Amino acid sequence: MTDHDNTRLERGKRALAEIDGEAGQKVIDSLADIAPDFARYLLEFAFGDIYSRKGLGLREREIATVAALTALGNATPQLKVHIEAALNVGVSREEITETIMQMAVYAGFPAALNGLFAAKDVFAAKSLP
Repeated sequence: MTDHDNTRLERGKRALAEIDGEAGQKVIDSLADIAPDFARYLLEFAFGDIYSRKGLGLREREIATVAALTALGNATPQLKVHIEAALNVGVSREEITETIMQMAVYAGFPAALNGLFAAKDVFAAKSLP
């Protein structure tokens, strides 16, 4: 492992902790017995390289991520993690709901409905009205 790789990994670990907190670490931990290399790729690339870039703040990155995962329509577990992450970095419940509703125009009503139900679950778990 080079210093560059270690820097990416450490930067990724810091970003994951800041953005996703415990939920993100659970995802990494759940990969330990099946694909530890994949967990490292997530940390290095997604969080160490992409989330750590300048140009967008964490709020904007999480809004974009919530939109993308909603539009996919088949990533509910990941969407829930990122809805929680969005809340962690200061995105409001209303902004999350509006972001998901916006996806009805581009991804269809079923994807938006699934996204809204995922948000409802996260909000309920966090006791948000």
